[in-house]
Amino acid sequence: MEKSEIARLQKYLQEKFGNKQLAVAARKEAKDSLEVTLAGEFIGTIYRDDDEGDISYDFNMAILEMDLPAAA
Repeated sequence: MEKSEIARLQKYLQEKFGNKQLAVAARKEAKDSLEVTLAGEFIGTIYRDDDEGDISYDFNMAILEMDLPAAA
């Protein structure tokens, strides 16, 4: 993806979640997706879908059970 597109996605996520520590960057090992980090910690990936000119983005965030707070 182009740098301008990556910057637009980052700005969108920062504004949507109210957090300037969200960052979006190209992935070294995969050219079809982007890496999303929060304060330097990897939290997910963004995939771009181009369906006959209709572009959309899929943000995939995996949450490990061991990262969840203890049950109440």
